[in-house]
Amino acid sequence: MESGLKGKVAIVTGGSKGIGEAIASALWQEGAAVVITARNAAEVEATAAKMREAGGKVLAVVADMTKETDLQQLVTATIQEFGRIDILVNNAGIIDTFGPVDTITVAQWRWIFEVNVFGVVALTNLVIPYMQQQGGGRIINISSENAEQPDPMMVHYNATKAALNNYSKTLSKAWGKDNILVNTVSPAFIKTPLVDDLLEGIAKEKQLTVAEAAKQFLKENRPNQVLGRPGLPEETAGIVVFLAGAQAGFITGGVFRVDGGSVGTV
Repeated sequence: MESGLKGKVAIVTGGSKGIGEAIASALWQEGAAVVITARNAAEVEATAAKMREAGGKVLAVVADMTKETDLQQLVTATIQEFGRIDILVNNAGIIDTFGPVDTITVAQWRWIFEVNVFGVVALTNLVIPYMQQQGGGRIINISSENAEQPDPMMVHYNATKAALNNYSKTLSKAWGKDNILVNTVSPAFIKTPLVDDLLEGIAKEKQLTVAEAAKQFLKENRPNQVLGRPGLPEETAGIVVFLAGAQAGFITGGVFRVDGGSVGTV
């Protein structure tokens, strides 16, 4: 089944590692030119170099999601290099910190919204005019199971992802007339560097193997996760490629879970 992504141009934020890297890699493997961006210059350049060596058409741009001048530079660099923007994957985000609800400060709330929500809004606003001029595009926002199944130790993170889901649905209603399709992908407990560090810490503390630590974490924190293992970044990337591709031309406003069955609602 042809994805229809050959010749398309995609921006992937937070594209230097983890889920973002997997998404960027999957898109260029389908023939898209990919612009990856992240705050860490060394990481984003190293990831881009690795993809180029494997045959990918990749541009690396260092950008901070909280700085609109950086986001404008990202869009400008993309247009100068490739002439268009067909796909925007808003993947960049932070967790910031864990703690009981009453310990999360207002400053921490503001900071996580700056990155996880306002940065997405700012970049999307810059990209939409190009998609309108081209006759359409795809926007895929990477959310989390926490939007629908809040974790009591991540109150401010939960709220940002719930806001992102609502924003995505609103965009799908606002820009459908311009053939701009907007969907949300909600992964959970994916084997990213952050999750690897978490599991290695648990394993060391409790003298377990990493696999045993993963099972214990799921049992205690995600009891509805029926598959009993962390997901792989590539498993999230697969649904993103589908939503960006030709076969998803009549899909917009949806939330697609990649969570091993963790969310307990319909």
